[in-house]
Amino acid sequence: MMKLFDAHCHLQDPKIITKAPQLISSAVASGVSYFAVNGVSEKDWDLVKEMGETYPSVVPCFGIHPWYVAERSPQWFETFKSLFETTPTASVGEIGLDKGSKGREIDFSDQVGVFRQQLELAKELNKPASIHCVRAFGDLLEILKSVGPFPAGIILHSYLGSAEMVPEFAKLGAYFSFSGFLMSMNEKKAKKMLKAVPSDRILLETDSPDALPKAEASCLYFVEGDPSLPEEGNSALDQDSVANEKSNASSDSMKLPKETLNHPANIHTVLGYVARLLDMKNEELGELSYQNAVRLFSYAGSKLLLQRSK
Repeated sequence: MMKLFDAHCHLQDPKIITKAPQLISSAVASGVSYFAVNGVSEKDWDLVKEMGETYPSVVPCFGIHPWYVAERSPQWFETFKSLFETTPTASVGEIGLDKGSKGREIDFSDQVGVFRQQLELAKELNKPASIHCVRAFGDLLEILKSVGPFPAGIILHSYLGSAEMVPEFAKLGAYFSFSGFLMSMNEKKAKKMLKAVPSDRILLETDSPDALPKAEASCLYFVEGDPSLPEEGNSALDQDSVANEKSNASSDSMKLPKETLNHPANIHTVLGYVARLLDMKNEELGELSYQNAVRLFSYAGSKLLLQRSK
């Protein structure tokens, strides 16, 4: 069976945390070996830490996401630093910059300060950092150039930047991770950008419970009891009834409610889409992206190294 690595997700999200055990086991059964679970604020770091301790497949990541910068406590950085001492298996994320509609509400110089501190710590600890960037790629590149390069790697998560910027980021040590959000980009543009990414820097992710891929409902896994879906008990096992119900209307996920939860096993749909745009076989891209993620997440103290040495 093909092995996949979900390079960025949020299984600790309040929308799915109670379903995490089922979601993880069905995604693992579908071939997902690891999930990099990213914290977004001080409020969820303990949950992420606990998930990392509970599930061998979960790589815990700690960070303050730009949307939550204003809520940080005065001692956030001490707490942040101490987490890496108590959790050597952890990497850094989700951190970043956002000038989108939600990001505009958060003071940008604040975002930059918090991002820089976390980025510098990741570099110092020799761990990868998962980076969120919306409409701020110019600012991001400048900061990365001043702090970098990053021998331990950085992940540009759900990358939707231009093809032109890819070599600049790659030079600094960036990996490019693709989620269902890629399917909302113009296909010609997406293809050009994907072709610019060095093959040893491609990652796949779900960003679950967000970024539901735009695909036929019959191809997707649904989260059981998803409140946005009409019938109870939607799960991958209940696929046929979901598909029938949807095909009566239209089986295109564009018609699924915007807030439909994304199941981590939908990484298969992302894989299929990226492979098609790159003219690669699914197996080939699956293997390549898995090896890239394993290399990136094999920093000192990581679960991947510990599990290999057993």
